[in-house]
Amino acid sequence: MTEFCTTRREGHVFTVTLNRPEVLNALHAAANRELARVFDAFEADPELWVAIVTGAGDRAFCAGNDLKVQAAGGELEFTKAGFGGLTSRTTCVKPLIAAVNGVAMGGGFEIALACDLIVASERAVFALPEPRVGLAALAGGIHRLARQIPLKPAMGMLLTGRRVAAQEGHALGFVNEVVPHDELLVAARRWADQILECAPLSVRATKQAAMVGLDAPTLMAAIGGRYEQMGAMLKSEDFREGPLAFADKRKPRWTGR
Repeated sequence: MTEFCTTRREGHVFTVTLNRPEVLNALHAAANRELARVFDAFEADPELWVAIVTGAGDRAFCAGNDLKVQAAGGELEFTKAGFGGLTSRTTCVKPLIAAVNGVAMGGGFEIALACDLIVASERAVFALPEPRVGLAALAGGIHRLARQIPLKPAMGMLLTGRRVAAQEGHALGFVNEVVPHDELLVAARRWADQILECAPLSVRATKQAAMVGLDAPTLMAAIGGRYEQMGAMLKSEDFREGPLAFADKRKPRWTGR
């Protein structure tokens, strides 16, 4: 049972909804611990291949750290997996999709940036406003934003804490798609379904190589790197199923094994 989020399984897709709408889905220490357990379970479940993360209500994806709890003397605690159970989760090779339904501020934006894809409602707004309250975006937002969009626009957001609407986020490149508000989860599921058309171990190998390869000193070093998930893909049943399905002119039947 969960207290601060809800979860839903639909085939190979796992949807996690941050569920504190009364505080714009802001998170405190207990919520972070719960979400860490939820995403641990997602990683470990062989039948779950893609996760979608969204927020409850029409106003917010996540307003970040619950500053009222902190101001009242509440503990500020992240697990090893980071804010929202995701921002320091380096082990997850399964795709993560953020379906941003409203405000994504501070840690909420950092959760979205930690996902592989961001699908945004036309009502979505993004910002890292921590400097405006004497803080800094220390859950990865500073570094992810500066790596995911050009440096000058990133610094413009980081040094001012200004708010960026969904369409500008798309133009800058950190949002994959902007859709009408009522179509958000349908659009996120469409992206998930497109991922599911691919072999799951191939997807995981691709994600791992792309992300780990960013740390390589040169392009050729990244290309020549050794990636655990590539080995798993090459030994899998799906590695044989793909060419067989192509030769038989049918859709492949992926098993993830």
